[in-house]
Amino acid sequence: MSEPQNPSRRIFLRGAAATSAVIAVGATAGTAAASSLAPGAAPAVAAAPGGFPDYKYVKTLLTPSQLKYNPTGEIIFPCIRGTAGRLTAPLGRYYLYYAPHDAPGGICLAYGDHLEGPFTEYPNNPIVSNNWSPNYSVSHVSSPHVMWIEASKEMWLYFHGENTTTRLARSKDGINFTYDKVVLSSSMMPSGTTETSYARVFPHELPAKKAHFVMVFMLNNTSNHRDICWGWSADGRNWTFDQKPLVSHADVGAVNVGGPHVLERNGSTYVVYNKDKESGGDLMITEVGNDFTLRNHLGVFFNSSNGAPDNGRSASPSFGTEGGVPYMVYESGERLAGKIAVARG
Repeated sequence: MSEPQNPSRRIFLRGAAATSAVIAVGATAGTAAASSLAPGAAPAVAAAPGGFPDYKYVKTLLTPSQLKYNPTGEIIFPCIRGTAGRLTAPLGRYYLYYAPHDAPGGICLAYGDHLEGPFTEYPNNPIVSNNWSPNYSVSHVSSPHVMWIEASKEMWLYFHGENTTTRLARSKDGINFTYDKVVLSSSMMPSGTTETSYARVFPHELPAKKAHFVMVFMLNNTSNHRDICWGWSADGRNWTFDQKPLVSHADVGAVNVGGPHVLERNGSTYVVYNKDKESGGDLMITEVGNDFTLRNHLGVFFNSSNGAPDNGRSASPSFGTEGGVPYMVYESGERLAGKIAVARG
């Protein structure tokens, strides 16, 4: 149930209420499911933007100083995925992917049986490094986003390295990956583009474009202001990209926006993303509609706390459901000095 909003406390707005099976495999995360009230129960309070009720911080899941693989003292961009019924003999019911950002980065894995943890660090991190001969050798790899592909029974991993390039790798067990291809680069976007990174991919039907997947990502250019952009694909491997921003930093009063995630609720589609700390450090929400033609900026999705653990900045949310309870796993704290935390709906 959602709670009355109070600006003096931490406010999390629920970003997903789908069944655990759908969310766990990385399908259309955020699809809403109605819940019935028990006799005599109080009705839900007024809906937050987009009709999403509240999330509240529960605990910190991963702290860099407590990890064996800790080359830079920072970790970012969590992605939570369920394994039950998908992987053979998984290490846990949930896989949590994350990475350092600064060189050398490295795609990492932790595993656990509950979304509130505890999570155990995989002993052989990183599972993907910045050198993968003969495919690439780069300064760093980061921002893992994993999606379950039912047709091929595979986990598909999208990750960046360098900041100009998003790549795809594929796995049957979620640990050992085979390199596939580059799916996005700055050369595919307008002249002057300097970064195309922090991509997440979701199943989403766009009949007019004959597409079954959408990608949202952060774009930077020579103006050094970051926007949210998007693309579509029939197969998740070959992509077409809109040359104009999906969410411009200027349209939401920010210096930079990033860390986008697609959610669906009440028959419409939304993008949740973070503002940089200079612009408030909040998670914001924009309704884009099922065909991605709307630009309905709804305001604050999560009002970042001024105290620990967020210290005025929350970013890069990933959503899951366990036992009908929705959760948000997110990057908490100063950029490149944060931790991975979990909030419960």
